[in-house]
Amino acid sequence: MSDKMNPMERVRAALEGDSVDRPAVSLWRHFYESETSAPDLVDAMLRWQRTYGWDFMKVNPRAQYHIEPWGAKVRYFRDGVTKPAILDLPVKKSVDWTSIKPVSPTEGALGEQLQALDMLKRALKSDQRIPFVQTIFSPLSIAGDLADPAQLKSDLTEHPDLVHAALEAITSTFERYAAECINLADGIFFATTEWGSRDNITAEQYVQFGRPYDLRVLAAAQQAEFNILHVCKDHNMLLDLLDYPVRAFSWAVHGIGNSGLAEVLSKTDKAVIGGVSLSTLQQGSEDDVRQQLHADLDAVDGSPRWLAAADCSADVTSPAKNVAAVANTVKAMRL
Repeated sequence: MSDKMNPMERVRAALEGDSVDRPAVSLWRHFYESETSAPDLVDAMLRWQRTYGWDFMKVNPRAQYHIEPWGAKVRYFRDGVTKPAILDLPVKKSVDWTSIKPVSPTEGALGEQLQALDMLKRALKSDQRIPFVQTIFSPLSIAGDLADPAQLKSDLTEHPDLVHAALEAITSTFERYAAECINLADGIFFATTEWGSRDNITAEQYVQFGRPYDLRVLAAAQQAEFNILHVCKDHNMLLDLLDYPVRAFSWAVHGIGNSGLAEVLSKTDKAVIGGVSLSTLQQGSEDDVRQQLHADLDAVDGSPRWLAAADCSADVTSPAKNVAAVANTVKAMRL
């Protein structure tokens, strides 16, 4: 049975809670061998898109692009499976937070990502129009990557003023960067990483060091139609963040202590994205993938506000047959 809607129509309807012909579906992953130049990244993203025919694209830049402007040193590998290695970080002791100043949102690594977005926008115009979003990490997450996590945890308590000053510089930079991104992309994929988990920070600390800076970056992107909040890891704070001004929520549905699809759907009128566990995708069979997706459809009771995806970035070793099973299973569903 052929689709009745194109990807843009399907995603827009899901965001509004309107009827859809079938759920929208997408997966994303890193391409370690292609992430150090805009043209290579774009080529990899387009191959992935055109191979599986996703309904939307989450641009997956190298995960360290957001700390390079402040002097982080990273070694990148070209074998396609080895994650980048952090060689040096700018914050080694508390006083080093004072070195974190606002930087240009259009130069260096940030400028390179804007170039990639521009190239993607031009390329996708020649395809059936596919909505795409750029990955931006929360200011607290970026601060957590500028230092050893133990350093940040200590300084949240011992030197909060220094951390706040650094967060101000980071937020100022990414407010301007987010505004640049939505001139090219359909929205931002705003990720809290491990700093949206109670395993690393208390709810009270997040109110102080997370929320106010998050909301500023999201406000800078408010004109976009497809902003997504992504909350990673176990014991996450998603339920505390359901008032964030985004169009959809993505999270580690299968993480320990996290809410399921049905619970979140019942607590928000926004769309929800997820349902495929990373372990099933990497280690399960095609039947396991299909069964999980049909269980997800049952869990959301056929809601048009469900967009099928994985808990987070698919492991680069996930079998192609399982990736294809995600795409094919969802495309065969009818609502």
